[in-house]
Amino acid sequence: MAGCAMNRYPPAPIEAATTDYSYKIGPLDSVNIIVWRNPELSTTVPVRPDGKISTALVSDMQAAGLTPQELSTALQSAMTKYIRDPVVSVVVNTFQGAASEQIRIIGEATRPQAIPYRQGMTLLDVMIQVGGLTDFADGNAAVLVRGKEGGKQYSVRLKDLLKRGDISANVDVRPGDVLIVPQGWF
Repeated sequence: MAGCAMNRYPPAPIEAATTDYSYKIGPLDSVNIIVWRNPELSTTVPVRPDGKISTALVSDMQAAGLTPQELSTALQSAMTKYIRDPVVSVVVNTFQGAASEQIRIIGEATRPQAIPYRQGMTLLDVMIQVGGLTDFADGNAAVLVRGKEGGKQYSVRLKDLLKRGDISANVDVRPGDVLIVPQGWF
């Protein structure tokens, strides 16, 4: 019986924060585009599922995968054909993030979903957002899959963190992580 209780993955490292993280715009985000001294060109647009946006002077520009600053620079470049020395600012209003940057939670979480990554995010933040574990979850058998490390798998102790308050079980998450929460047998 003791052999069945062993987790076959190493524990997740406590710290995995990405210090150089910049938010990347994703499909279904909403961006506010401000063109200085041209209020008629300023607008709020959704990023379409294909990752592109359309504005009054620029149609079908790729936005997904770019930082707000990169999109601002691209819009400025495209608008120079129509207006002299455009100054464009991009502000993200609603956040979904690029698919490769989202944290995905599957299995026996109360509300399995994909959530946007934010710098400094931990396992506790993720579990609060998904509403915790179901009654049938085997939280201490959960696995964290690191997408940015080629799919390397780590064991995490969700039950200890959420039910017992063991803060040492709280680990940093990274963009692209997948958290798998299995169902318990008993």
